[in-house]
Amino acid sequence: MDTTCDSFRDAEDTEDPSPAVPKPPDGGYGWVCVAACFTINCFTWGVVASYGVFLGYYLENEIYPAATPTDFAFIGGLNFSVAMLASPAVTALVRHNPFTIHLPMLIGVFIQTTGFITASFASRVWQLYLTQGVLVGLGVGFTYIPSIAILSQWFSRRRSLANGISAAGSGIGGLLFSFMVRAAISNISLAWSLRITGFVSGLMNILATVAIRSRNHVIQPKQHPFDTDLLRRYDVILVLAWAFVSMLGYITLLFSMSNFASSIGLNNSQAVTVTALLNLGTALGRPFIGIISDYCGRIESAGFITLLCAISVFAIWIPATSYGVTILFVIINGAILGVFWVTIGPICTEVVGLGELPSMLSLAWLVIVLPTTFSEVIALKLRGHGLRHEFLYPQIFAGLAYLIASIIILELWRFRRRSTLVEYAVNERAPEGEPSLALTAIEP
Repeated sequence: MDTTCDSFRDAEDTEDPSPAVPKPPDGGYGWVCVAACFTINCFTWGVVASYGVFLGYYLENEIYPAATPTDFAFIGGLNFSVAMLASPAVTALVRHNPFTIHLPMLIGVFIQTTGFITASFASRVWQLYLTQGVLVGLGVGFTYIPSIAILSQWFSRRRSLANGISAAGSGIGGLLFSFMVRAAISNISLAWSLRITGFVSGLMNILATVAIRSRNHVIQPKQHPFDTDLLRRYDVILVLAWAFVSMLGYITLLFSMSNFASSIGLNNSQAVTVTALLNLGTALGRPFIGIISDYCGRIESAGFITLLCAISVFAIWIPATSYGVTILFVIINGAILGVFWVTIGPICTEVVGLGELPSMLSLAWLVIVLPTTFSEVIALKLRGHGLRHEFLYPQIFAGLAYLIASIIILELWRFRRRSTLVEYAVNERAPEGEPSLALTAIEP
């Protein structure tokens, strides 16, 4: 059985729907790009992950007149959704400028830095929407989106490991900025905590942008902002459905832990520690997800780990009523809850190939706009204020999202495995030199 599974995995790893694409070097300058992508994740998504600290502070202090908890939930969601909405524009800009990925990335660094600095002067909630919400989200999108396809261009056998190390940057950034933001708010002011965040993230993202290199000149990917041909494929639809549903659980968990900690009687310091350790779990777990994915298969690993996220929610988070159990949950779940960010690049590469990867990723970013915008809003609406288990319904919502997502990725694995079997059988029967059955021609 192990031999059979290995043969299927080898077939998936070597199969490239774009056979003319040169094989990645699997190292070399690619490791510098890993460090650059790690830094970008650290100072884009890592900064965004610390919004839970800002959210807790906004909810506890009436800073902005007439603002509601829903407003602050939307602002956090905008960091993700606006970043993803920018994907068609970013993809088109990369395609049509001589500096390829570097021009949109530098634009993104400027916009993100401007967003945080201008947010420090906001006195009305609509100003916070435009600055910490829209501008920061737009900056993150322009900086991050061009970088996500880079590591798959440099690595083949170690592709998931490289992506896992890179994705761990968001956990390190979230850990650092969670403590930094809380300390800056307590010891200086909210305004200066925003300015410091903007200056530090801007400087580090510039250094990473200078260091990163793409192989677009070698691979020459299509880079369509919205490739409708891909939407005719069943396996592509399954990947996009998995992305959509898993994000419902991810955003709920990422932004709810600080408020959940307060709801069970933990103090502010403990609530910040909970958020920080969630990010520490992310930093420690994502490289291991990459190693497991390279060894056991990208799609199989994504499905299993997505299921583990659901199990951890129902088995640990829902019963958690103490500091110790909550810490246990955030460390375990932090290591696995971001499985989407580690595996989306390698899975898309397996499904459509390097030549179609930017176009496929552009679709994936657009698909997760709605869940990243509304997940935390839904979670806040589901909270049972005054009930003994205030977060029970958001917890069930997150757990079910991960459970459904795991079923979707299981169907993707079944379809890919069946496709491999059919293609293998056709190749065995076909006369020498006759083309094999294309994967995309197989109906579900």
